[in-house]
Amino acid sequence: MGRITTRRPVLSVSLDASPRRRADTLAVEEPLELRIDGSPLVVTMRTPGHDVELAAGFLLSEGIIRDDSDFRGAIHCGGPGTGGAENTYNVLDIALGAGARLPESPARRFTVTSACGVCGRESIDEVERHSSFDLSADASRVDAAWMLTLPDRLRAEQAAFDKTGGLHAAGLFDTATGDLLVVREDVGRHNAVDKVLGWALLQGHLPLTGTVLQVSGRASFELVQKCVMAGVPFLSAVSAPSSLAVDLAERTGLTLAGFVRGASMNVYSHGERLVLPSASASAPA
Repeated sequence: MGRITTRRPVLSVSLDASPRRRADTLAVEEPLELRIDGSPLVVTMRTPGHDVELAAGFLLSEGIIRDDSDFRGAIHCGGPGTGGAENTYNVLDIALGAGARLPESPARRFTVTSACGVCGRESIDEVERHSSFDLSADASRVDAAWMLTLPDRLRAEQAAFDKTGGLHAAGLFDTATGDLLVVREDVGRHNAVDKVLGWALLQGHLPLTGTVLQVSGRASFELVQKCVMAGVPFLSAVSAPSSLAVDLAERTGLTLAGFVRGASMNVYSHGERLVLPSASASAPA
């Protein structure tokens, strides 16, 4: 898997066996500097791979670009200390279209860790972005029983997780056909989502009407916001949402489900899009 995984020595300790040294497979985490026409914009910590999709998804989530016409191209270039002679594949220079809107404040040029996608915002007002798409107009409906199958379908596609146990995943599903459209893995859950949404943007698929984004972890505010910016009407998570995530989902028209596991889930907003089993109580409006 190249730079997605790496091997490191480890001392394996167990109470019912003798300690032993062995090689362990780890998920790779490296910095990626995004530049706009040679000018640094952001450094994000990510698992290498699908970097152009990651950049496109990040810029979409930030409201800098709105569609594929705003993203003209990107190229890896030499990193710091190389004099430009050596391509480290950790610097990506992006060319934007005329419709792109860069942040005016230099303070918006920041570092993003693999744990947080909204780090370094200049003010609270900077946290919430405004989407070009109206999720409340999306009339898609989903069978609850089908939606409960999505975590296992996503898990079955997590090849790097099988080797490391250390990667998040995001998968995009079509509500009309039931097809899995794309899966991406990364040490950062927000990066995995950015890679999926960047793929969709570069393919010209926005807005993502009639899709479900399934994620392998919790549903944070940042993930809800990314769905809203891309026009995704359903977000399904195997773990819990935050209160702010639920508030944003309710306000923007996104159907948010958490603890989607086995034969049950909790629907936190806009449950009217779900086709429920006849014995179920009504979902929240």
